[in-house]
Amino acid sequence: MKLGVSVIATVLNEGQSIEVLLNSLAEQTRPPDEVVLVDGGSTDGTLEKLRAFRQPGIDIVVISQPGANIAQGRNTAIAAARGPLIAVTDAGVRLERDWLAQLIAPFEGEHPPDVVCGFFVPDPRSTFELALGAATLPLLQEIDPATFYPSSRSVAFRRSAWETVGGYPEWLDYCEDLVFDFALRDARYAFAFAPQAVVHFRPRKSLRAFFLQYYRYARGDGKADLWRYRHLIRYATYLGGLPLLLGLALSHHPLWWLGVLGGCAGLLRTPVRRLAPRLKTLPWPRRIAALAWLPLIRVTGDVAKMIGYPVGIWWRWHHAPRRVWSKRQI
Repeated sequence: MKLGVSVIATVLNEGQSIEVLLNSLAEQTRPPDEVVLVDGGSTDGTLEKLRAFRQPGIDIVVISQPGANIAQGRNTAIAAARGPLIAVTDAGVRLERDWLAQLIAPFEGEHPPDVVCGFFVPDPRSTFELALGAATLPLLQEIDPATFYPSSRSVAFRRSAWETVGGYPEWLDYCEDLVFDFALRDARYAFAFAPQAVVHFRPRKSLRAFFLQYYRYARGDGKADLWRYRHLIRYATYLGGLPLLLGLALSHHPLWWLGVLGGCAGLLRTPVRRLAPRLKTLPWPRRIAALAWLPLIRVTGDVAKMIGYPVGIWWRWHHAPRRVWSKRQI
């Protein structure tokens, strides 16, 4: 049975990229029954482009909600949508032509789930973005469908499930999709993984933009009380383990430098493995540049997280609603 599906997204100052998303929605092999887009107060012409967009066969509803955060915008879009199924994506992505068909197919199968997790891959335009994608985005073979928490760049769920868990948490400005995933899991909704429901996501363009992105992510972790142990391990590594090894190498024996180098190699092992297949197609100067970016990207991301996390904790102590997460979420 073919079910009605509404695609929703939030946008903010995406004037340079919004037409990519709109065109890829218009080209879907399984057209959405409607598209609901919420603009959070763009000042670069994004809203005007949304309202001017016309394509046969695609019904777009545009809502202006200045000042809305991502969670508020998504909840507004879903509340305005008519479909029993909600497919969520994001600005700044390019959808595969069969993205929606792949994402919705499990709902129309013999044992339909409540939530379907799609996937996303990096869409780099520069050597830095290539390295950043390898450092931060998992490969498909790294995903365990049983424990995978979907990004709201590529996910679909029943409207009734959204209603039951109270929607996206509007008190969070970042990590809102992860907390929404946790709420769905805690409510015992059935998840399925659709690895072919792919969106192409462009990594941040600069080290500065990446730092800000990861600072905000970690601040969101602190606000929502997520991944405590991961953050504690990071502090222990940079503030305890690494200085200890450096001190031993400098004051006792040069062989301790092997420990330092081994630790660095361990931190870079996964990004190098992800990057390796892409390097084969590049000229040598770009190969060297991409590899050289990896340690700087890793350290920058870790420093951003170590700064952002306590800021989020401070906010939580003063503002956050009380919520106890299960152990797997901290």
